[in-house]
Amino acid sequence: MTALPHTDVVIVGAGLSGIGAAHRINTECPHLSWEVLEAREVMGGTWDLFRYPGVRSDSDMFTLGYEFKPWEHERALADGATILDYIHETADEFGIADEIRYSTKVVAADFDTSTSLWTLTLETPQGTEQKTCSFLYSCAGYYDYDEGHAPTWEGMDDFAGQVVHPQFWPEDLDWAGKKVVVIGSGATAVTLVPAMAEQAAHVTMLQRTPTWIGAVPGRDKIADLLRSRMPAAMAHKVIRSKNILFNLGFYNFCQRFPNQASALITGATRRILGDADLVAEHFTPDYKPWDQRFCAVPEADFFKAVKKGTASVVTNRIRRFVPSGIELENGETLEADIVVSATGLKLLAFGGIKPSVDGVPVSLPDQFVWQGAMVSGMPNFAVCIGYTNASWTLRADLTHRLVCKVLNHMHTHGYDAAVPAPDPDLQEKPLLDLSSGYVQRSIGDFPRQGDRGPWQVRQNYVLDSLVTLRRDISDSLAFTRTRDRIPA
Repeated sequence: MTALPHTDVVIVGAGLSGIGAAHRINTECPHLSWEVLEAREVMGGTWDLFRYPGVRSDSDMFTLGYEFKPWEHERALADGATILDYIHETADEFGIADEIRYSTKVVAADFDTSTSLWTLTLETPQGTEQKTCSFLYSCAGYYDYDEGHAPTWEGMDDFAGQVVHPQFWPEDLDWAGKKVVVIGSGATAVTLVPAMAEQAAHVTMLQRTPTWIGAVPGRDKIADLLRSRMPAAMAHKVIRSKNILFNLGFYNFCQRFPNQASALITGATRRILGDADLVAEHFTPDYKPWDQRFCAVPEADFFKAVKKGTASVVTNRIRRFVPSGIELENGETLEADIVVSATGLKLLAFGGIKPSVDGVPVSLPDQFVWQGAMVSGMPNFAVCIGYTNASWTLRADLTHRLVCKVLNHMHTHGYDAAVPAPDPDLQEKPLLDLSSGYVQRSIGDFPRQGDRGPWQVRQNYVLDSLVTLRRDISDSLAFTRTRDRIPA
């Protein structure tokens, strides 16, 4: 029987996380072969997929960018095209681009405990293929690239206009001079509204309930000053540290002192809009700041569009679609030529890979995540999960380095397999502890986190950075030798 093609480490996904993972494994595990498998035809992940007007980061790029590749552009909250260029530059600069195999989707993965190898089933333009790897690392994010959350409402077929979803933005969509209704109030909605309001006749953001939204500077003046006075590499480290501490401090302030945080945010919004009643009705949520992800709007562009009158906010529920627009439960009709359904993402574990061990499917909700990276019941497997209260890349890079530590430990001691061994009395908690609708809809399909120690997925980069790589991995990982190998 002909042996299948083999690679030591397979990284799934060529987005921001996958490129970072490839760099870490390439530099910290030079004894291993690796490749990146990307289901789409191009690099970039989220930053290539989303092409809606105004798409941008909602985390500062000094922390969303890579630690090993300083962010050199002016804007702290960058547009999607600039971020995509940054990912491409990184892949080219560090020799990663040539190791990516595109249009190759991993649809199933089976681990053979007798050989300590994963057999991957791949969908390619040439048909179904298989290959093996010793370690599988999913950097495909946690949402479905092929399908967004798209609720249906009564009467949608009667609507005379066009309904679009931000995840699949039509390249030829023309909204100039038209009435637009954006359904939703998350990061996508507050980005779309000011971008479309520049040309549309009017844009209305329709929300069921208010979301915490706050204005932030478009540029980091302190960062500009430091970059003008210090060497680039040193300035990057100082700016990165500053922003990490500030963002963590703000998050903890919001969670520990929600009343004061609410007053601070609403007070700033009132100063911008000059209308206390408007803020009370549409911008004062009934949940604590950061119980759901906080929406940052650079240079108050969203609020400026509302104040200017080119955009407005309506807080109500949809009764049904009608030919001219949307009928609300209060009887009002919002006229629309275009409706944008910015209703959130659809979560998908491991990019849709169906894992099994010795041919037996793994029940993901029965598993625990160790150090936010490896999953019980799945040997030689890791998943990249970013922070929800800070830049995704901060945790992602810690996970990359942890994976490298595990791989090097296995190599040094001649181990062939490593799998987390959870404490039998762990109390389970959702992997992502957010009350956001897109999380609550699907988080039950994911592995769990525990209530203590390495089984907790903390939202604290400072603590994680001190503990993650210093913890004795032998305490929580079970290692085995399944082939005759001589320790290096």
